[in-house]
Order: sequence, then structure tokens, then C-alpha cells
Amino acid sequence: MMNIVAAVVVLGVLGAVFGLALAVASKVFEVKKDPREEEILSHLAGANCGGCGFPGCGGCAAAILEGTAPVTACAPAGAENAAAIAKIMGMEAPTGEREVAFVRCTGGVNAKKRYDYVGVKDCISATKVAGGPLECAFGCLGFGSCVNACQFGAMSIGPNGTAVVDPEKCTDCMACASACPRHLIVSVPASKKVHVGCANQDKGKAAMSVCSSSCIGCGLCQKECKKDAIHVVNGVAVIDYEKCVGCKLCTKVCPRDAILPVATAEEKEKYKEIKKKQAEKAKAAAEAAKAEAK
Repeated sequence: MMNIVAAVVVLGVLGAVFGLALAVASKVFEVKKDPREEEILSHLAGANCGGCGFPGCGGCAAAILEGTAPVTACAPAGAENAAAIAKIMGMEAPTGEREVAFVRCTGGVNAKKRYDYVGVKDCISATKVAGGPLECAFGCLGFGSCVNACQFGAMSIGPNGTAVVDPEKCTDCMACASACPRHLIVSVPASKKVHVGCANQDKGKAAMSVCSSSCIGCGLCQKECKKDAIHVVNGVAVIDYEKCVGCKLCTKVCPRDAILPVATAEEKEKYKEIKKKQAEKAKAAAEAAKAEAK
């Protein structure tokens, strides 16, 4: 009996000693947490989407506090929260237009298939099978990896089989871009409405052979643009959003309907008539000047 009592006493003493040691150690080795981190965290979206490139919102808050991430690192939080975070950090509120994701492909049913894929409905999985079922190596596979990655319901597979973005719901977190194995999703200014819906860098005939709505790099859009806002780069048209004014002239001359919004047949015909009259007027003026010079 005495042995049991002694053992209990010894264990009690040891427990008290170890407890005291742990208490002292916790004070000695305590890592003081900056109270601003919790304040910053309260202004983040809380979705833990990973779009910022850090492990969850906690990691993002810590990175902002350390100065390794900008106050705008959490795109879903929006401009107001970014301004609040800037204030916490003692910085000026950031300025700049809201951006949204855009999928550079409108192929879908217009793109030719090499085979019917019947595996896991996931874009990355599909690319593991002979590079994917599409003839176009740049096209949207349409299996929804981006849709599954979006935490805000902004992505869906459109009626033509390609991924589309709802700009009203998009927070520009770009988790969708990280999930796309074809790297088709980019960030664009929310106010801009003219976009090139193709990323195919193959030359004209090759691009034409794999999709009926592919850009063929013909350069008609570049030639027509009055603001020098669109150029053919690596075989595909690219818009300079700082220069683009949304006149949509490029959409009216694109023979492949690769530039959104796609112009209707009536719009294209009307524009042809305008161009024809302008050409006739210019020709008449030139002839008059020539006759006067004589």
C-alpha cells in the first residue's frame, strides 16, 4: 500500500515539475504574434482558394505582413478590403481597375477531335492520354478542371463545350488558371469587352485545319485597328488593353470569328459597304487631284 502511495506522490511531483518547466519554456520561447496579422486575415476572402499562391488565407495574411505579398494579394477580397489592409500596413490604398478571368478559346464543338475520350472527366487526366482528344494542341478540353477549382461559381462549361467566365461572379483569384493544363485562362480588365478567343500559335493552314474558329494570324484585325491596339504575336492576335477603345472594328473584319463579341453577318455586311464607299470616295478625290494637277 505504501508503495502505491509513494508512486502516486512521485508521479504528482514529476507532473508538477514538468508542468512548471513547460510553462517556463512557453514563456521563454514564445513567438509573439503581430496583432495586425489577425486584422489582415479578417479582411481576406476566407475561401482558402490558393489563388494568391500561399497556403490558405492565413499564409496570405502572414506574407502581406512580412512584405512578401502585396496588399492586393487576395483578389477575391476586392478593392475595399485591399484598401483596409493597406491602412493596417500604413500604406496608400492601391488603385487600378478590377480584373476578371478570360478563357482564350471558343473552339469547343468547332474543334476537330482525334478520338472520343471516355476516361476521368478532368482536363489534366485527358492530356495524359496521347496529349488529349483534340486536334488543336491549344484548345479548351472542356472537362471542367477550372470549374471545379473555382470557389465562387464563376466558371462553367458553355453550350459550345468550352469553359466560360461569369465576370459578375469572378473575383480574379485565378485558381482556374492554375487548374488549366493548356494555360488558356488569363486576367483581363473587367471593363474591356473585346477579346481574342483563341490561343492557337500554329500557322494559318495548320490552325485552320484543326478548328473552324481558330485565329490564323492573317493580320486583318491589326491592319484595321485605328488605335494600334491589336497585333499578331507568335501567330495569334493579341489585344493591348491599354490602347483598346472597344470600337469592335477588328471583330467585323475577322474571317474566322475568333474575336469576341462575334460580329453578326449584318454588321459585317454593313461595314463592308462603309469601307466600299470610303474607298470610292478616296479614289474620286485622288482622281480629282490628279486632274487638277494637269
